[in-house]
Order: sequence, then C-alpha cells, then structure tokens
Amino acid sequence: MFGGRLASEHFDGKESTMIVLQNVRKSFGDLEVLKDISITIQDHEIYGIIGQSGAGKSTLLRCINGLEDYQSGKIEINGTIVDQKNKQQLRLIQKNMGMIFQNFNLLSRLDVYDNVALPMKFWGIKTKTPEAEKKIHDLIELVGLEDKIHANPRELSGGQKQRVAIARALVLDPEILLCDEATSALDPGITKEILSLLQKINKEKGITIIVVTHQMEVVKQICEKVAFIKGGSVLAEGKPEELFVRPTKDIKVFLQEESGLLPDKGVNIQLFFTDKSSDPVITMMARELNIDFSICWGKLEDFRSNVFGSLVINVKEEDKEAVTKYLDHQSVTWEVLNA
Repeated sequence: MFGGRLASEHFDGKESTMIVLQNVRKSFGDLEVLKDISITIQDHEIYGIIGQSGAGKSTLLRCINGLEDYQSGKIEINGTIVDQKNKQQLRLIQKNMGMIFQNFNLLSRLDVYDNVALPMKFWGIKTKTPEAEKKIHDLIELVGLEDKIHANPRELSGGQKQRVAIARALVLDPEILLCDEATSALDPGITKEILSLLQKINKEKGITIIVVTHQMEVVKQICEKVAFIKGGSVLAEGKPEELFVRPTKDIKVFLQEESGLLPDKGVNIQLFFTDKSSDPVITMMARELNIDFSICWGKLEDFRSNVFGSLVINVKEEDKEAVTKYLDHQSVTWEVLNA
C-alpha cells in the first residue's frame, strides 16, 4: 500500500529506531517540570506516557522531537542526540517524526488531499508526480477517507479530521509517530476507531508510536509499555496490566479507584491475574482443595484484547495456609487485605 521514501534523505541511514532518555531535566525558570527522566522505547513499540494534566507529559514529548530544549541529561534517537544547537541534525530528526495533536491543526483553506500533501510541500518535494499522488491517495485510503478527498475540514467530523492529521503525519514515511492527547477531543466510539487505526499503522508500517495521554482506555487498548509520570518524575514503568491491575498508591489516586466492601470475618485474599494461564485457577483450587470460599468482588479489564484483572476471595482462617500455598504453586500473585 505504501510507496518508498520520496525524500532524498533518510534519517541517519538506519532502518531501526530506538529512543533513549537518560537523566533528562527540564525547567521553565525556577520551575522544574522534568526531573531526572530515564526511559527506553524499543523499535516498533507502542509506548504510552500517562499522567494527570500538568505532570510533564507533553513537555517530555516536545523534548523528544526537539521543539523544546532540555537543560541536562541526554535524548538519543537511534544513537543520534537530540540537540537544538545542531540545527541540521535536528531537522533530520524532526523529519523522521510524524506528530498528531488534540486539535488536529488542519488548514481550513485546504481540502483533505492538500492537507495531507502539506509536509511534502514544506520539504520541497514535488506533489504532482505520479509517485507522490499515489502515496497521498494511498494514505487517504488507509485512513478511510477516500470519499472525502476533496472535502474541506469544516465538512468533516472530529474523528475524520484526526484521520486526515494521521495521514498527513505519515506522508514523509516517518519511523516514529508522536501522539499528544490525540483522542482527548473525541467521543469513546471514535477514540476506539482511531486507536485501532494506530495499531494497524504500527503493524503494517512498523512505526514506533509514542502516545501521551491521561486516558486509561487509550493505554489499555494499544500500549505495550507505559510510563506513569507525576510531578515531572517517572513513578512507575512497565506493561499496562502490570501497573494497573495491581496499582501503587499514586496510580490508585490517578485511577480514582476505591476498594469494595470486605467481610470482617475470615481472611480476604486478592488474586492478581496478568497472565492468561491464570484464568482457571479459582475453579481448579475449589476442586482440588475441596474447601468453601466466597468471591467478594472482582475487576476484569481488556488490555490489547487480553482480559486481565483481580479477584478478592474470602476463606476461613484455617484454610488460609492451604490456599496461599496453592496460589504460590500456581504462580499466582496474591496479597491479604484488611477488612
């Protein structure tokens, strides 16, 4: 579906992408907004950066693509340092990154076709050649807007505008796609469609995608790894199911989670399921141990089409040892909760 690069330059001559941030600090005057940030984003990964408004997420993204400078530390893209002082090198880095925003940033005077073609014109690439025209048409088809190719932005819905923005971000064949709250202005149904499109792009093009968001549903649906940022610091990093099925205190506050009511008799044990192989353990335990227990409450969520979550059971005091030994044997993570 996609043609090769039309630009004469290919970023650093490399075909793979890895983004490494080491001890990155960024201040605005006396206000330190990024505090010793260190993360690594693998080639072809969909990586989420999540946190409340004001946590430093968007500033971090702007440092990655060189729109903001940083005071100390290091940001490398494929071994090339992001440095505003090296204008030529920064220009090549930015050319290799597509970016989509919450507010779409389309030009109202241009139709869909010309909005998608705009980055090519900016870089001095001819847009009237058969190769260029095919590329633009293919991208518009990829995002499902072939029937809107000559429509103006005012004729499009929010979801359609974001699809145009995605096609525009891909027209220079970037290896990295940056998404800054790209679905925050969209309703849940349209958000799901846009996220599915991003997954498709990641799979078909092998593009590394960084998603900055405060929406948990975005992270759960598409991100393979996530960093949770609060006050400019990374407080947790890992797979979404690892962070959010068994959240820390800070993440619980972010998620606004409250525990369910628990019995004040017996022992309450919470089981955490972040592996599909753990699914039948409750049925197996009841059968093999031949004991009675109650299910107090549970929470199951969809993470990238896999169902993970936790379950709280109540067992008799005399059955606690047998149950916990069984769970350990089955490699199920658990903890005892207070009523």
